[in-house]
Amino acid sequence: MPTFPPTDHTRIRRLPKRGSYERDTIYAILDEALICHVGFVDQGRPFVIPINFARLGDSIVLHGALDSRLLKHIAAGNEVCLEVALVDGLVLARSVFHHSVNYRSVVLFGHGRLVDDPQEKIAALQAITDHLIPGRWQEARLPNTKELNATLVVAIDIADASAKVRSGGPVDDEADYDLPVWAGVLPLAVTPLAPERDERLGEDIPLPGYVAKYSRK
Repeated sequence: MPTFPPTDHTRIRRLPKRGSYERDTIYAILDEALICHVGFVDQGRPFVIPINFARLGDSIVLHGALDSRLLKHIAAGNEVCLEVALVDGLVLARSVFHHSVNYRSVVLFGHGRLVDDPQEKIAALQAITDHLIPGRWQEARLPNTKELNATLVVAIDIADASAKVRSGGPVDDEADYDLPVWAGVLPLAVTPLAPERDERLGEDIPLPGYVAKYSRK
């Protein structure tokens, strides 16, 4: 299906014109984000945990330590809520009231499951690695049996999702447009700086192209 049907918990009610249920829009935002926040309830208490992730088709995959409270909760098949947000700019209006942020965000819901099939587990770990920096899995040493056994991998099969996007400049009250106050957008982006070589890296090892040309777009 090209869209996620809106549900009671994904329907955009505040400024609905900014909402989208298109899979292409939602997946593009997920694929650009580096960190997600996963919300869940454990023993009657709410938690929100930041964690790196990757999307594999219609599922989100996560990995971590065997004793991770979050991952054990997901592996047990519980429902969770996952969110990502990308900040594209600061919107500076003439009045404080109309200041805003240009952003792209996704909220999704789904039930978790344990990834214990060896091939699926490797595929998930590769996806997470290449989500951080494409090409790294092909060059770095791959996990050995001990490391795989010490790593818990889970998946969240996406059931419902929506995106919300704000773009463009400030919208002021008509009476404020004559105020002598600068207004506009200050664009922001995730931009890599110069790579820093590990102090024990041999001088004969060149900088990989996927590091030199890294981009989140």
